Amino acid sequence: MLRCILRAKIHMATVTESNLSYEGSITIDEEILKKSGILPYERVTIGNLNNGERFETYAIPGRKGSGEICLNGPTARKGVVGDKIIIFSYGYIEESRIKSVKPEIIYLDSDNRIVNIK
Repeated sequence: MLRCILRAKIHMATVTESNLSYEGSITIDEEILKKSGILPYERVTIGNLNNGERFETYAIPGRKGSGEICLNGPTARKGVVGDKIIIFSYGYIEESRIKSVKPEIIYLDSDNRIVNIK
């Protein structure tokens, strides 16, 4: 049996831009994406700590080292610049392997710089 398990989390990201005119997705600084193990175009779930919204979209890489976290398209209606969000990625894991799975958890400061990885 496969179970859906947390694979990666980007904790306390700050929304830096909201672009309603874009097709959709969330733009995430390429460095943060790589460290988290989230791939471009991978489905992610976002929880907004400021307004309680929870929504899904896909990740696209932003400029490396920019600290960019941009809500694009319809997701732009789910938060505003300055909101704190948590970005989750889940994966389906064979039940026999679950105990060996350790999610990559990236902690960010208020400028979206990586301060800790667990």
